[in-house]
Amino acid sequence: MLVPCEIAVKCLLPSVRAMIAKELMMKHGLKQAEAAKILGVSQPAISLYYRKIRGKAIDLENDIEVVKLIENLAAPLAKSNLSHKDFIPMFCEICRTIRARGLMCKLHKTFDPEIDIEECELCSLIAKSI
Repeated sequence: MLVPCEIAVKCLLPSVRAMIAKELMMKHGLKQAEAAKILGVSQPAISLYYRKIRGKAIDLENDIEVVKLIENLAAPLAKSNLSHKDFIPMFCEICRTIRARGLMCKLHKTFDPEIDIEECELCSLIAKSI
């Protein structure tokens, strides 16, 4: 039995990082090494994100709300004016939004077939309580 946070760490976190990396490079003109330093990962990891070899477990690029949250996080990151203290809540808000909107449910089901995604409201309830 896997809890939603385990799925988020395995699949969601890399997908969100990939989107942030792409935003930093495409819209803010950063090089892979610069994006890697900001995100605390290696330059080869950024290359894998960019080529969609890593961080492809869940496609969030068509979700307008998630894309907007990524843009709002990437802009101050690119300008180097976002503290670690401010970064974490913004990143967590992205995860909470994805979970609350049920975007991770099918992925969770693949890892834990016993989950009834039609009846489970755990992620949306947790997101509302935070």
